[in-house]
Amino acid sequence: MKKRIFYHDTDCGGVVYYGNYLKYLEEARTEYMEEKGISLRKLMDDGIWFAVKRQEIEYRAPARYGDELEIKTALKEATAYRLVFLCDTYNQDGVLLNKAVTELVCVDRNMKLAEMPAEISQKIR
Repeated sequence: MKKRIFYHDTDCGGVVYYGNYLKYLEEARTEYMEEKGISLRKLMDDGIWFAVKRQEIEYRAPARYGDELEIKTALKEATAYRLVFLCDTYNQDGVLLNKAVTELVCVDRNMKLAEMPAEISQKIR
C-alpha cells in the first residue's frame, strides 16, 4: 500500500507522530483483505469482526512530511480464530522505517471469540 504523508500526519518537527502508524497499518491490512476478495463491510454486516489482540512496532527511522511510504503486508499465520500480519514500512528511498506484527482475533457482535467463516479462511490463505 502506498501512503503519502501530509502535514496533519506530523508533529511540530515535521516527523510522523508514532501513533499514526496504527492507522496506516489498519489501512494496509484492509487493502490486503480487499485484494483477496474479502469485504470487511460485508463481514461486519454479518456480525463478524476482527479485533486487534496484540500490536508490536519496531521503529527504525522517521517518516517526514512529504514522504511517500510503502507498507508491505504479509500474512504470517492464520487459524480458525486468529490472523497474524507482518507489515514493513519503507520510504520513497527504500529505507525501512518500521516493522510491525499485528495479531487479530475473529469476534462476533458481542466481542466474543468466533470462528472465522470457512470462505474467508480459504480466500486469505
